[in-house]
Amino acid sequence: MPADLFSPPQSVANELSILKAALDTVVPAKRKDKNLLIATWNICAFGNLTRTYTEKDSNSPKRNFRWLHFITEIVRRFDVIAIQEVKGNLRAIRKMMGLLGPEWGFLLTDVTLGKKGNDERLAFVFDTRRVKPSGLACELVVPVNDDNYLSANTFQHQFVRTPYAASFVSGKQTFILVTLHVNYGEDKSDRTGEITALANWLSRWSASAKRFHHNLIVLGDFNIDRMGDELYEAFIARGLTVPDSLLEQPRTIFHKRDKPESFTFYDQIAWFTGAHEARLSMDYRGGGNFDFKHDFVRHVQNISNVELKFRLSDHYPLWVEFGV
Repeated sequence: MPADLFSPPQSVANELSILKAALDTVVPAKRKDKNLLIATWNICAFGNLTRTYTEKDSNSPKRNFRWLHFITEIVRRFDVIAIQEVKGNLRAIRKMMGLLGPEWGFLLTDVTLGKKGNDERLAFVFDTRRVKPSGLACELVVPVNDDNYLSANTFQHQFVRTPYAASFVSGKQTFILVTLHVNYGEDKSDRTGEITALANWLSRWSASAKRFHHNLIVLGDFNIDRMGDELYEAFIARGLTVPDSLLEQPRTIFHKRDKPESFTFYDQIAWFTGAHEARLSMDYRGGGNFDFKHDFVRHVQNISNVELKFRLSDHYPLWVEFGV
């Protein structure tokens, strides 16, 4: 008989207390009519779930109710969060929405078909007490044979996982979030076309969106290896800017603080600034990540990176705060 999701054992309740305390030191509190917290998180293979709290080698999948409670508590700290790697099997996200409660909503794409699509969906999860959808939900499709978006033969078809956009309103502030999980490919060059096309697409679209007083923010897993490499340069070529507070934040659990070469720049939150006609007008307050491996998991369990990847995730949540 499956365990009761809504009645965790005392041991898990104790661990959740540790997690909440760790989050309190990193993520700003939600303040009514004062701030807005936006995040992105690639939750590894967020699909099926083993309906137990017991850790067993035979569990398949390895993620169970215990780890889902941890994921849910992290998600709860934000007003709206873009989640990548939601799978065709919706058990985990449906159970998470149950834990979050009736005040929460979500928007979800269909499964991306094909081997490279990896049975993935893109999702926005949001606290309806703080933000509400304002009408727009769409996928980004690049016009064929239009060099204003990408040069000829940059990539032949469409995005492997089509970028997903949705508009939201918080108070009197409206904004559009665009999320994407760039296909890693066989080589770095396989990612350049998708990133170039996205940057060009957003630059043109943002000017139109600005006329309707929408701010445009892009967030997700772009599989950029290093700050300053060709992928990063393609990402920022049309004016997208990553805030300074996120530049040095570890993105994954494989980051080693004493080994700079282990640092990756996969996950991003960015917007247009400076002289760009669609520069962000929202009041940016700061941002960061939540290093759950160092700040939480090591206090409750000795676990390898591989084990942690499939129970919680291999990516850290990345977040920003705005004033409203």
